[in-house]
Amino acid sequence: MSIYKLGQTICRVFLSTAYKVKIKGKENIPEEGSVLLCCNHISNFDPPLLGSYLKRPIHYMAKQELFEKPILKSLLPRLGAFPVKRGMSDKQALRTAIQYLRDGEMLGLFPEGTRSKDGKMGKGLAGAGFFALRSNATVIPCAVIGPYQKFKPLQLVYGAPIPFDEHRQNKLTAEEATEVIMNEIQKLIDEHSNR
Repeated sequence: MSIYKLGQTICRVFLSTAYKVKIKGKENIPEEGSVLLCCNHISNFDPPLLGSYLKRPIHYMAKQELFEKPILKSLLPRLGAFPVKRGMSDKQALRTAIQYLRDGEMLGLFPEGTRSKDGKMGKGLAGAGFFALRSNATVIPCAVIGPYQKFKPLQLVYGAPIPFDEHRQNKLTAEEATEVIMNEIQKLIDEHSNR
């Protein structure tokens, strides 16, 4: 068993035990081809939650500082993470992410760039729109509907693919494309919050 699969299993057991996790919309995830998963961000548990219940591995950007810690330095790449320097344009991280998508892999993004302090969605950064426009990836909006409270319901909803071919043809800016994605995430939150 790979380190990724082992980590996925451990996270799935933990999350399913600690929280009443309900997963919706897994059928919206393509079995092959490049996929850009874009999700709101309310907890440090969001990345493992997003990938624990899927068959396909997910790659994530993680802040550079984590890769400076001895154990995480060797562990994070084996779990699908790659470093990004926050607060600046990190061209290497952008190239790495685009390459994963060109290789038909799955990339997980939290467009807000940081966790929400109050659980409400903040403004999305242009990165999500950039990746959506610069690749042919299937763009899937996702919503974590919490909060994370032990033995309380926690939902993860994978939405239907956003028809991005039209947006690419209309030459949206990265900011406009991110706004499209954020609106779809918000729709998922609004639709499923009271269920």
